[in-house]
Amino acid sequence: MDNMQLNGKTALVCGGSDGLGYGAATELAKAGAKIVLVGRSPAKLNEKKRTIDAINHMVNKTIELDFNNLEKVEQAMTDLVNSTPIHILINNCGGPPPGKLLDADIQSLQVAFGQHVLASHLISKKLIPVMMSSGYGRIINIISTSVRQPIMGLGVSNTIRGAMASWSKTLSLELADTGITVNNVLPGTTKTSRLDNIINAKKAKFKISEQEARSMMLAQIPMNRFAEVEEISRSILFLASPDASYITGVNLQVDGGKIKSI
Repeated sequence: MDNMQLNGKTALVCGGSDGLGYGAATELAKAGAKIVLVGRSPAKLNEKKRTIDAINHMVNKTIELDFNNLEKVEQAMTDLVNSTPIHILINNCGGPPPGKLLDADIQSLQVAFGQHVLASHLISKKLIPVMMSSGYGRIINIISTSVRQPIMGLGVSNTIRGAMASWSKTLSLELADTGITVNNVLPGTTKTSRLDNIINAKKAKFKISEQEARSMMLAQIPMNRFAEVEEISRSILFLASPDASYITGVNLQVDGGKIKSI
């Protein structure tokens, strides 16, 4: 259990003001890490920062960023590494809107690719030299079970998540001899605002009640329940810890048994 402690480490958590990003930030803070929260809403960032401050008893940081503006992302990371060494990077971005892939226009694919793959690449390129210098590096990407099995009705998301997984695996191989690990967490259906949006979309599409929409989704999960945010966050904590020093290039499914493949 001592190796799950992150005292003296600093984690940059993207999408850290809500959902799985905030859950990850909370668990990392409980383990002793200092946190840099990245998000778009200053009000949300400041609110969540106060909570994180109370957890790890540190003065944590926030960075207001929109991943649609890659120039600002790159500049913000340049400024950050000049003042704060980062040991752990959580790449996380909200999923693209639902819909069939054939109904998606080129712009929606370009936007999603920029927010996910290009932003993660820019951030990682800035932080990896710092990780090398410090002798500790963990890059963890929160993606989706669609990496293993496409989810119907999430055409753009399936495509971009797959690209993220390939990017991550390639990076893990290139960094393996440095000791920096690169891994993906594939959350199952989790109790976040995105789940509420998906349920509402099913209600509208099939003209059914909220309970019927929930039951439809639960029927696909052998454990017959949705994941708690904490259950995903603790798997992220493990991969960020010294205990996971020999694990790299993996897709860790945390999905209640939803994906049927071996």
